[in-house]
Amino acid sequence: MNIRPSAIAGSWYPGQVGRLTRDLDRYLAQADTAVPPGKIYGVIVPHAGYHYSARVAAYGFNCLRGLKPDLVVVVSPLHRAPPFLSGRRAPLLTTGHDAYETPLGLLPVAKTAVTQLNAALHQRIGTALTPITHDREHALEIELPFLQHILGQFQLLPVMIREQSKEIAQGLGLALADILRGRRVLFVASSDLSHFYPQRIAEWLDSELLRRLQAFDPAGVMDAEDEGVGFACGRGAVAAVLWATRALGANKVDVLHHATSGDVTGDYSSVVGYGTAVIWQKNRFWEHT
Repeated sequence: MNIRPSAIAGSWYPGQVGRLTRDLDRYLAQADTAVPPGKIYGVIVPHAGYHYSARVAAYGFNCLRGLKPDLVVVVSPLHRAPPFLSGRRAPLLTTGHDAYETPLGLLPVAKTAVTQLNAALHQRIGTALTPITHDREHALEIELPFLQHILGQFQLLPVMIREQSKEIAQGLGLALADILRGRRVLFVASSDLSHFYPQRIAEWLDSELLRRLQAFDPAGVMDAEDEGVGFACGRGAVAAVLWATRALGANKVDVLHHATSGDVTGDYSSVVGYGTAVIWQKNRFWEHT
């Protein structure tokens, strides 16, 4: 089996199984999550090192307890493109490996789903997934130990967005919905929020982005940065997952928690924002009870 080795275990999160498991249990126990009373479609979670963002991410991952998906779609931004892509238009990427490895074991890649997604993307927007190997993308890998710890075994469909345009994000979201309708699937969108502003400005920017998120407004999430009122480094990943889940029947987004790196370091002069949310379906039955 062709395995993608961990690029960040031992630095961004613990590399030893015992310590990693204890840390995950502690983060999850500290997150007092009110799980929505409906079908869970997925979560939006941050992707900084666990020391900074895992306490926030745990609020979202707690909503996945007890679920048994066959497939988990993790969509992240691509922070650094490999050199061979220089000068090439490759808006969407996936792994060329057969499985991801973390200290908690191997996660098999859903190769059939990758092939199906390629066909749907060609039909929707005339593009395809570019496979890469031995990448060091932290934004995707950082979510995997939480998922393994909570869900156990599942197949993984990893997507990294290099071109965070509205056309690409919406096309990806609708293509995912095309191929996954009727399946037991969960979605994870990986994104941090504002970067390196003083706390007061970060809170203002993050509050507007989270407001658009809670309004289930993928286009608004994409537009926030251009309008100068909000920022998410994974805005394309967030919007794609919102478009996908809405097409599959989700109708609610609940923002669960927000914090900044300053809440960890005590330095509020230049912070990174972290937020987490759950995407779910509120049925009419609950509206009248």
